[in-house]
Amino acid sequence: MSAPTVLADPRERPVPPLGGFSAAVVGLEIRRLLRNRRTVIFTVVVPVLFFLLFGLNSAYATDRVGQGNESAFIMISMALYGAVLATAGGGAMVSVERLLGWSRQLRITPLAPAAYIAIKMTTSLVLSLAAVLAVYVVGMATHKPVMPAGIWVATGLALWIGSLLFAAFGLFVGYLLPSENVMQIIGFALMLFSFGGGLFIPLSQFSHALRMLATFTPLYGLNQLVHYPLVQGAFDWAWAANLVVWLVIFTAGAIWRFRKDTARV
Repeated sequence: MSAPTVLADPRERPVPPLGGFSAAVVGLEIRRLLRNRRTVIFTVVVPVLFFLLFGLNSAYATDRVGQGNESAFIMISMALYGAVLATAGGGAMVSVERLLGWSRQLRITPLAPAAYIAIKMTTSLVLSLAAVLAVYVVGMATHKPVMPAGIWVATGLALWIGSLLFAAFGLFVGYLLPSENVMQIIGFALMLFSFGGGLFIPLSQFSHALRMLATFTPLYGLNQLVHYPLVQGAFDWAWAANLVVWLVIFTAGAIWRFRKDTARV
């Protein structure tokens, strides 16, 4: 009589290289994300419309700003808004996976929480790239934004890479809140962050107290950094510190909530 088969405890399975992070998994996530046409259209079209509305105004579009003009400054701002909207929305899609029970299924796999977060953040970067390119291509087509070619490239890369911050934010909120509320909360939060970080209204128009408060908001450091190649002037390392601190907070929060969520099986 043969011995009974003993199933291995999933928790004792060896963790794969990089915790389970792989190009194949990222590819599957990207294809799934791109099938969501509503998300793709919203994150690409809305920033373009905002640029066309505010970046082409003849009353101020040609005013000098650093190494370029006001139209270029607004184009960078709208591309940043599109990039963070894309990455936050892409990260928040985990709320739908939670509703469908996918998070519970992940508990029986050897996928490490940090690897899963990295996969989601990498996937969100694809949609962020589309948002940045859409605004920049439209800006080039209008011939209104003026700045050196190197600054076009530098600001575009800074926008794309820096938007990782809000992929982590979207993941954190996606695991923290029910799926029926997450996008409304994220949309409202990003609007507040945009005003607080000086994306829509220059911080110079705020009171001193509000300007000081703005320096601690999640979008402040990233907003200053992506505009710096155009604006030039004195560089403040507090901008980078703001970005790094919020990235650590959101990523740690996303990993914490992932572990809490997948533990309920």
